[in-house]
Amino acid sequence: MAFPLSSSVTLYFTPSTPKRHFFYTHFAFRFSRPRSRENARPLQLKVQCKSSKDFVKDESHCRNIPSCLHLSTLINATMKLENVIAVILILAQITSPLPLSGWDFWSVLPANAVLYSPETKIPRTGELALRRAIPANTNMKAIQASLEDISYLLRIPQRKPYGTMEGNVKKALKIAVDGKDSILASIPANLREKGSTLYTSLIDGQGGLQDLLKCIKDQDPDKVSVGLASSLDTVAELELLQAPGLSFLLPEQYLKYPRLTGRAIVELTIEKGDGSSFSPEAGGESRKTATIQVVLDGYSAPLTTGNFAKLVTDGAYDGIMLSCINQAIISENGTEKSGYSVPLEIMPSGQFEPLYKTTLNVQDGELPVLPLSVYGAVAMAHSEVSEEYSSPYQFFFYLYDKRNAGLGGISFDEGQFSVFGYTTAGREILPQIRTGDVIRSAKLIEGQDRLVLPNES
Repeated sequence: MAFPLSSSVTLYFTPSTPKRHFFYTHFAFRFSRPRSRENARPLQLKVQCKSSKDFVKDESHCRNIPSCLHLSTLINATMKLENVIAVILILAQITSPLPLSGWDFWSVLPANAVLYSPETKIPRTGELALRRAIPANTNMKAIQASLEDISYLLRIPQRKPYGTMEGNVKKALKIAVDGKDSILASIPANLREKGSTLYTSLIDGQGGLQDLLKCIKDQDPDKVSVGLASSLDTVAELELLQAPGLSFLLPEQYLKYPRLTGRAIVELTIEKGDGSSFSPEAGGESRKTATIQVVLDGYSAPLTTGNFAKLVTDGAYDGIMLSCINQAIISENGTEKSGYSVPLEIMPSGQFEPLYKTTLNVQDGELPVLPLSVYGAVAMAHSEVSEEYSSPYQFFFYLYDKRNAGLGGISFDEGQFSVFGYTTAGREILPQIRTGDVIRSAKLIEGQDRLVLPNES
């Protein structure tokens, strides 16, 4: 007499999110294997998806499992059952439970981009980005790179590699000593005396490389950090002397635009629109106005900075309202004092002149010399007419947040805007700015002599 094997197994896939209503999935597996081969039937799999209420009402068929089974039949059926369950579990892992309306997938938004370069090293401060953007002598760039590596080594917790740091400083010293003639020869004759003084200070002066070596030998990370910053500041000053103007020729069709042939500094005075105050400085009182300084980099974006600097000198931003939107503080759109419609201008890393009307493909490894992925980066908005051009007037401060960036900490908008400078003083003011606050005044406090207007070219 044939004795069938029949069983039913129920699997529940329930997410851990509280207060959510999901359908329970009921998988019923029925296996029949008679003892006699003539009555044998193929293995049957029945899958049912039922709501929890229906399932409670329909459990009767699961209770009638025979109690007397032959061991071999039970083992064979169990093995097949395990195989089927494994398949179901894999499918369940790939798919998801069927949600009722209103389910928001744990409130996780889809990614806007995928960046495959998690080890990308891009500048994380405006000062570092500006220093790297200076088109200086190759020896000075080698010294700079050797010293900047120490800043990464200082981030290592607990036992810091002071031996490696010492080696980096000695390498920088050797380059500086061996390449002295080349370094000084790269400085224009009228600035060479100042360059010679800075060179001596870099080697033996207070805060120079010799002092930095002593700090490293003392294994005091705070002293090393201060000494490193001092040495890098001196390096940047020397590099700026080596770059009195642009290192490339502008395309002829762009000579009609204003241009900045080096660095300039703009000072913005911000006033609260609702009459409130900015947070006090250390040990100070609350302020009705606050000051922000932005360094403009004409080496990498001469047309964009030239247009912006001209607008500042014309008073175009005085009294303009600011708005806060999606990680940015953006100025009002143009007035009667709007500037030139400048083409999108981005200089890629490793190149010596900017690209125009072209964005960068970050996923293919293209990165700009002036990255947007820096807190306090300043860039022009896109033109309303075409994204190949920047707005003739509207600019924004970018409030970079690594939590909203892609792999490697790169902004999803990287390489899409004309970044032309960085906030170097008053960065702590940026998160306090609210929609309705006003730029009371904007002044070009340094670099006026590097601004070339079209009628002067």
